[in-house]
Amino acid sequence: MDNWAKTQERFIKWWAKEPIGYPLMKITARDKPHDKNELTPEEDFINAADIYLNAEKKVRNYKNYLKTHWLLADSFPSLSLDIGPGSFAIYVGSEPVFTEETVWFSETMKDINDQGSLAYDAKNKWLLKHLEMYKTAKALSNGEFLLNIPDIVENIDILAALRGPQNTCYDLMDDPVGVKKALSRLNAIYFKYYDAFYDIVKLPDGSSSYTAFAIWGPGKTAKVQCDFNVMMSPAQFREFVLPGLQEQCDTLDNSIFHLDGPDAIKHAPAVMDIKKLTALQWTCGAGQPDGGSEKWYKLYDIVAEAEKNLWLAIGDGSPKDWAERAVKLVKRYGPDRLYLLFGETETKEEADAVIEAVKNASA
Repeated sequence: MDNWAKTQERFIKWWAKEPIGYPLMKITARDKPHDKNELTPEEDFINAADIYLNAEKKVRNYKNYLKTHWLLADSFPSLSLDIGPGSFAIYVGSEPVFTEETVWFSETMKDINDQGSLAYDAKNKWLLKHLEMYKTAKALSNGEFLLNIPDIVENIDILAALRGPQNTCYDLMDDPVGVKKALSRLNAIYFKYYDAFYDIVKLPDGSSSYTAFAIWGPGKTAKVQCDFNVMMSPAQFREFVLPGLQEQCDTLDNSIFHLDGPDAIKHAPAVMDIKKLTALQWTCGAGQPDGGSEKWYKLYDIVAEAEKNLWLAIGDGSPKDWAERAVKLVKRYGPDRLYLLFGETETKEEADAVIEAVKNASA
């Protein structure tokens, strides 16, 4: 992995909120010279489940990707093997429903107090399948790329998957004690599942990377979230969800909160109260402008005031447009607290121009 030592150093400083000179950046380009004869023939996935469960095909495809794409700035090679967003649910009784676009999880809890499945099960068939995928991928990786800890998800998002979102809304009103008991059970076993994957993917120095968010850090690293919060009041979020998130971040060495969509912004102040949380990852939502838009500056101001870092995706328009929005962000928030994830360019020259513009704005 070219320039890996420098990339690690910059990530370490970013998590520690130390000066890094210019923002962390992830950007890739599609025109890397390659010998077509060196590419491994790819097989089509036979069905929707195969897209998520076939580790051999995913490794083969990713190795071809690395041969045909430039990974630039602070990009690093890593492969995600998620069984959908929230595989924790299938470790505690749900069944996955595979589609080409995503994985859904069957509702299995008939009553909020039907909590017998909310316990760690080392012999759960889906957990064993998922771990076996990781062991296979690690054996095939030959050290060419990192394996990301999967998108396990946690807290009330998993309860909502098991109970159904509508039922969970009723539960919050009708049986808040039952909800708290269920969340306590889920929070108590989260790290048993996290650690099972961490122990496979961690590097010799104990560092790790986490799923599609392109984050690496020394020690245990993860994205934490609560997408269900769009259906909660700020008071409910603080009462039911925030305590578990705080415990999670206390245990992790590096944590970043995934805030998803405009309806979730009302919870940003509470999220900023999580002392050990380092950064906010902002997902703008369908039909919304990207993370470089001035529309989101009020949110970013809240994060900056709390002295947290910002993870922002910029991909609307041309690479020139990306650079212009990124430069404005650097001028407003400084170079040291930003992680900017750009889209993929056609040429390395286009990507280099974006990188150079950000560096110049940081000088």
